[in-house]
Amino acid sequence: MAEPLASITTVNVGNRSGGADAPRIPALTIISHTAMSRAGERVVLSLGEEIAISRLSPELKRPGVATARPLEDPSISRKPFTLAPGRAGGVVIRTGEGGTSVVVSGQQVRGERELGPEVLAAGVPLVLSERVVLLLHLVEPDGGAEDSLGMVGESAGIRQVRQQLRNVVDLDVPVLVRGETGTGKEKVAQALHERGPRAKGPFVSVNLGALSRELAAAELFGARRGAFTGADRDREGYFRAAQGGTLFLDEVGEAPPEVQVMLLRVLETGELQPVGSPAPIKVDVRLVTATDADLEAKIQTGQFRAPLLHRLAGYEIQLPPLRERREDIGLLFTHFAREELEALGEAWRLSPDDPKAEPWLPAELALALLGFSWPGNIRQLRNVTRQLIIGNRGRPSLRADGRLARELGLIATTAAPGQTPAQRPVPTTPIAPLPTPTPRRKPADVSKEELVAAMRACEWDLQGAADRLGLPRSSVYLLIEKFPDLRTAGDLTPEEIARCHQECGGSLDEMVKRLEVSRRALRRRLKELGLDVSEP
Repeated sequence: MAEPLASITTVNVGNRSGGADAPRIPALTIISHTAMSRAGERVVLSLGEEIAISRLSPELKRPGVATARPLEDPSISRKPFTLAPGRAGGVVIRTGEGGTSVVVSGQQVRGERELGPEVLAAGVPLVLSERVVLLLHLVEPDGGAEDSLGMVGESAGIRQVRQQLRNVVDLDVPVLVRGETGTGKEKVAQALHERGPRAKGPFVSVNLGALSRELAAAELFGARRGAFTGADRDREGYFRAAQGGTLFLDEVGEAPPEVQVMLLRVLETGELQPVGSPAPIKVDVRLVTATDADLEAKIQTGQFRAPLLHRLAGYEIQLPPLRERREDIGLLFTHFAREELEALGEAWRLSPDDPKAEPWLPAELALALLGFSWPGNIRQLRNVTRQLIIGNRGRPSLRADGRLARELGLIATTAAPGQTPAQRPVPTTPIAPLPTPTPRRKPADVSKEELVAAMRACEWDLQGAADRLGLPRSSVYLLIEKFPDLRTAGDLTPEEIARCHQECGGSLDEMVKRLEVSRRALRRRLKELGLDVSEP
């Protein structure tokens, strides 16, 4: 006889804590709702009896929050459908005549449908009345309220990251943050700084992949005037700029060999030697590094020093990819949407007054977001959210058009006769495990025309262009060097920058368009030259 699975109840906060050995329990999480402000609310299953799902019950809430409320959407029937224990830890969905329409993986449930434990592990979207999308998935027991540490999400993976941060935040050991591109590695570094004892000191962020290989040592460790051609003044260097605070080195796997040697010395002795200086200088900096590269493989090929990896990884934090945090997609989408909508004066769309209004995030689009593999992870979701909102200004609901619709698989998917949009199958079937990220391309496969088109489409944001091309960001820099008529902000002369600054009235947006260089790097050059910028 199958062991009873669960009935849906509110979480008993504070008496259990998750962990690597904690049992995983089915839960329902709101992905999309007429009131998108409710995204991320959930209700957790516990051992018990069959449970009824209707407009008025059960109650859902955010983890660690006391206030709970039912789904309340008027399109959901008061007549419930039920979730019951299935075989070997699965769940059986049962529906009746005249009740709420429940669609699973493009098929309306008529009578009953059983979902096995392996399907629950991947997460199963339930579309209710073509308006509300819930994700039936597995969670660890709720350990109660916790500081978000500036990171949005309640999945097991992100809660583990928060716990790792709490373990190391007050220690002075170097931290190595690993994760795919766009997973939020700089957010982790900022949390370590802001919650740690160095919070009053500076936080300096440097992308090693963006530094010229010839000048990387001088940029990091400083240089004396005359130390090399073009060194017309003393350089402080990023390490000394971060004195008493935190230095975050992104893409540490791209550090040139000579920089690796100097980094190792700083970690071993607490001293650095500026280029051209006869004497070392003491520094007091917490070092946080990050990479999406396989450093162990680089060690095997002689591209990275094993002793340096051992020093950098005083403590390691691994960030989960977005495809392993599917229950967070609705919450993250709403977070980014709120930022964009507030800038447009349309934040009310997340909490409309009319519960019968057309859903702002249609179920079909919510399913596409859930089913996408997100090779660019959170950064890509943020960009897609911005694209959707700006492209739908003034419209009552979001719609993906053109390239974005093709990217999300919405154009290639058509409904069979009689099917509603919510019953339309999604190309990446949400009921199955999501595919691995799109394989990385070789830089040699990217033409100059494709590179320029990608950078213009991303408004010269090099990380966005890298995601679009399926390349690491460091490869974009290599491609720019390959095509000599392409430039970075570092190639611009002070006179050219000053002239463009005057002609554009100090507008950073206009300068980026005219000079066609990275916004972030151009802002840094302007700061170095003492020129003010205006940003929207």
